[in-house]
Amino acid sequence: MKIVVLDSYVTNPDDMSWEPVRALGELTVYERTSFEESDLITERIGDAEIVIVSKTPISKQTIDKCPCIRLIATLSTGYNVVDYSYAAKKGIAVVNVPDYGTHMVGQYAVGLLLEICAHYGHHSSTVKEGRWQKCADWAYWDYPVIELYKKTAGIIGLGRIGRAIANILNGLEMKVLAADIHKDDEGKKTAEYVELDELLKEADVIFLACPLYPETEGIINKDSIAKMKDGVIIINNSRGGLIVEQDLADALNRGKIYAAGLDVVSTEPIRGDNPLLAAKNCMITPHISWAAKEARQRIMDITVKNIKAFMDGKPINVVNQTGNV
Repeated sequence: MKIVVLDSYVTNPDDMSWEPVRALGELTVYERTSFEESDLITERIGDAEIVIVSKTPISKQTIDKCPCIRLIATLSTGYNVVDYSYAAKKGIAVVNVPDYGTHMVGQYAVGLLLEICAHYGHHSSTVKEGRWQKCADWAYWDYPVIELYKKTAGIIGLGRIGRAIANILNGLEMKVLAADIHKDDEGKKTAEYVELDELLKEADVIFLACPLYPETEGIINKDSIAKMKDGVIIINNSRGGLIVEQDLADALNRGKIYAAGLDVVSTEPIRGDNPLLAAKNCMITPHISWAAKEARQRIMDITVKNIKAFMDGKPINVVNQTGNV
């Protein structure tokens, strides 16, 4: 069985082995292919039966041009780069990696907050530049140093990642509120469920930990921002489309929002005209919340299991329903 990996590099920049996948068939690995539909994608898939992708799009047109495809495996939880509905009509299963980086993503979200609260990197740089040696005082700080103890955090979306964030915040002895249409006993152990408007009103820090659906797209916008406390902090390492970026930039620039820590933006890689690039007190990292080697190894391991299960006729982690699966 022919297997092709279209964009291996970000998931596996040669610090892990593809041999477990190679053992399942005739494997071809490309480090990078394309972020947009192209003839190169079709050419590289060729007559492969299993296609493994991270961010390379698999469109209706590509599916039609590659009739040998039987399985598309995404190296991620998200699978919107694939036209999975059309794939189902063509009898092609699409599988994902549903849970590999929960704790790392939760850790990263809180890490963004801690950096905002003390600007560790900035102050370390000033020390290495010699400023402390020349300082007239025994200490200095260029930004307010913020204590989180007893402050209120609001988490929009209390699924696995939201609960991971909440558990860390509980360790900091913060009050943790959560807004989620699905309320369960596990969530109640980590946070107090409230309505979204109450969360927006009460929170000193707001974390976005919800999926991007039509009903959550642009959930942070000028109207929701108006309901927030002055000086609130926004953390988003979920999906960039949850935020209306111009509205956030405007609120940062006028001081309504004190700071934002973002690991995602609406279009990735980020475009040079994104208003958040020039916004005040806005920290942006390049979508790396998931990138710990431990988490990436789980992606590799689950992908192997997904392919094996499909080949055995008992597919797992299927995100579309097909007549052949």
